[in-house]
Amino acid sequence: MGTDKGRRAAAEGRVNWKKSAVVALPAAVAVGAMAVVMAQGALAASFAVSGTGFQVSSSKLSSKGLASYVQTDRSADGKGHPVALLGIGEATLSDICQSAEVDTPVGKVVFKLTAGGPAGEVTASSLVIDGEDLDGDATFGTAQIGRDASTLDQVDGVRGEPGKFGLQAGNIEVVGVKSHAWSATGGNFRLKGMRLNVSLDGRTCF
Repeated sequence: MGTDKGRRAAAEGRVNWKKSAVVALPAAVAVGAMAVVMAQGALAASFAVSGTGFQVSSSKLSSKGLASYVQTDRSADGKGHPVALLGIGEATLSDICQSAEVDTPVGKVVFKLTAGGPAGEVTASSLVIDGEDLDGDATFGTAQIGRDASTLDQVDGVRGEPGKFGLQAGNIEVVGVKSHAWSATGGNFRLKGMRLNVSLDGRTCF
């Protein structure tokens, strides 16, 4: 992405960050445990990660702010993984789907979590996703692309190292969200109508 001198005009575009991460949320326990701890607002943003990624989708996501930079996470074996960290402040999602394919002694199992939709919106404060891509149709306000990651101030707690590439934007809406993610944290997560399913013949989010 090119540098930005502080544009004030609203921008519309296609969001697509590809191949920037190889880190993961522990798969078998991941989605269910994450949902419970997030609801308590107690999940830390720093932890050792495993090697199984998961899908995240939503028909619409909106936020009062967005911040992103590239960093390196560590798995339990000490291996470093580059990741595009995406911070979303005060997120509201019309619905949410998370799915992971997990190898087990009885075959590959699809672990799936869904929430929102008819039950009501899903909300979270300071939602942070480490992933390899994010696709959707985006509309956002003031954008600052190429800002030093250590000076990001749009989302509380989302700052990188000095001299590193960063970007941030004001109010944002993304329609048709699809992401291959590797970890996620958030505070005060509210998952209305949450449903967990584990199945040998289950379908992933997309």
